Amino acid sequence: LKKLSKAERRKRRRATPKYRNLHASRERIRVESFNSAFAKLRALLPTLPLNKKLSKIEILRLSIAYISYLNNLLHF
Repeated sequence: LKKLSKAERRKRRRATPKYRNLHASRERIRVESFNSAFAKLRALLPTLPLNKKLSKIEILRLSIAYISYLNNLLHF
């Protein structure tokens, strides 16, 4: 095995424009899918006002609280 110099390793690691574009495209699709899932989850939460913008962490916390509430309804 040939040892590469620091410059050779750095040069080798650089992504080609084609690879960068492909990666960026995949990442965009992943983020859109992620955001779509949060939007669907948000639509299921009974909060007022309905059009209030919630952060992702707020959506998760409200979802946990709502699931706990529903679970308590089932057990009483």
